[in-house]
Amino acid sequence: MLVGTPSVFVRLAGCPLRCRWCDTTYAWDYAAGEDLEPAQIAERVAREPCRFVVLTGGEPMVGPDLSPRSGLQELTQRLKALGKHVTIETAGVLFVPELACDLMSISPKLANAAACGSTPAQTDGPTGLNLEAVRRLMGAYPWQLKFVVESAQDFTEIQSVLAELGPLPRERVLLMPQAATTSELLSKAPLVAELCKQTGLRFGHRLHILLWDKQRGT
Repeated sequence: MLVGTPSVFVRLAGCPLRCRWCDTTYAWDYAAGEDLEPAQIAERVAREPCRFVVLTGGEPMVGPDLSPRSGLQELTQRLKALGKHVTIETAGVLFVPELACDLMSISPKLANAAACGSTPAQTDGPTGLNLEAVRRLMGAYPWQLKFVVESAQDFTEIQSVLAELGPLPRERVLLMPQAATTSELLSKAPLVAELCKQTGLRFGHRLHILLWDKQRGT
């Protein structure tokens, strides 16, 4: 919903999911990146002129022991103390309370995320689609739902998920083309746009891919 808004992205390393089309596989490993305290992260964010901050991953909500990530509450509180608008990008696999969050951006993982013959999550971790966690997140924080669409067949599953979640404001539900490159985005976007026109759901643009293709750090 904030597409096009200049933002600082804080990418937290580590993810229990293994989505086959993930465009940030380098962030799967919890040992990737730098080991920083919440105060150090907030200090770096404070150097930037943007008011909007996005906590992303990997999966920012889940730590290496598959429990809520240590220090996440403190980090969000420090960012809010700086006057920042805080968005958290999550697959919705785990509910975490007491976050200073202005927008919980929940992207439930559908069957299209799974490699052939597997699930989009490790067998010993949170499942790829945890509707109870999604419901709790939606009840606790301002939210948006984003669904990755690879083909028209995905929309049947999306409709099923939305029906289980109950009546929702459709402008808060986004359909996003599955695309890791600019060419893939341009080829799949018309299909997703048609689905949005037919259903009243929102088109979720992938502006960073349109502008910078697969370039890391954008």
